Amino acid sequence: MKIVLAEPLGIRQELLESCLEEIRAMGHEVEAFGDRPQNAEALCPRVREADAVIITNLPFPGEVLRQCERLRYVDVAFTGVDHLDVACCREKGISVSNASGYSDVAVAELALSMMLALSRNIVPCNEAVRQGGTKDGLVGTELFNKTLGVVGTGKIGAAVIRLGLAFGMKVLAHSRTKKPELEALGVSFLPLEELMAQSDIVSLHVPLNDATRGLISQEMLGLMRPTAMLINTARGPVVDNAALAEALQAGRIAGAGIDVFETEPPIPDSHPLLNAPNTLLTPHVAFATREALERRAEIVFDNLKAWLGGTVQNQIC
Repeated sequence: MKIVLAEPLGIRQELLESCLEEIRAMGHEVEAFGDRPQNAEALCPRVREADAVIITNLPFPGEVLRQCERLRYVDVAFTGVDHLDVACCREKGISVSNASGYSDVAVAELALSMMLALSRNIVPCNEAVRQGGTKDGLVGTELFNKTLGVVGTGKIGAAVIRLGLAFGMKVLAHSRTKKPELEALGVSFLPLEELMAQSDIVSLHVPLNDATRGLISQEMLGLMRPTAMLINTARGPVVDNAALAEALQAGRIAGAGIDVFETEPPIPDSHPLLNAPNTLLTPHVAFATREALERRAEIVFDNLKAWLGGTVQNQIC
């Protein structure tokens, strides 16, 4: 079988070589690319002759999948798979796995970091010191006793809930199903509208699908308190970012921490959040810790070895 790693996994070269050699020792051909193709036209020659392909969050559209006549497996080194044409994979009988769980801790910690940074004005404080300023106008607020609303209570959402509780926050949650283990910790499950209205900080942890696209709309933002903040480490299109920027500009909410956008960074100069006040922007980095990336590689190669042995694990389709 020909296995293609279509883009870098972001791990130490020694670790990568060890993983690749294990697959080669099983009698398979492996080709690993050290850079990321910029478009579908550049991706196609890399994967056209592959039996199995490993990608991270590289867009893999149907127009490329349909040219891969031998392809039978896509091993996604990411939790979400909205960048892959899963419907086309089903149509062609291509199995798909993901790496769910590798970044639970990393994403939860960045979400909490954004809450702390915004609440304590960390970025403006740093700029003030470097410019010879003082704390004037930079007195912050505490997380303790504040109400945290968590939208989506999968593994990442649950990890954020536990961090919030450790900081002495009251936690509300919204999810398709209530989680008794979280209710036992004192978490209250509410309809989304009530959570948005009652929370001091809303943190988003839902996948992107037809039900969640535009979930945090102008209407939902309008329910938030003027002192409230929004954190998005989920997927960019879950939020109407134009409406969010407008709410921030008008002072209808107090701040936002955003790690994900409609497209992968770099985002265009015209993006409305670039000029929104009290907004902390990071370049889709929530998942990116050394520990998480190495954990991801372990899951991905375990997935691959299982598929080569006749079993699809962490199966999406």
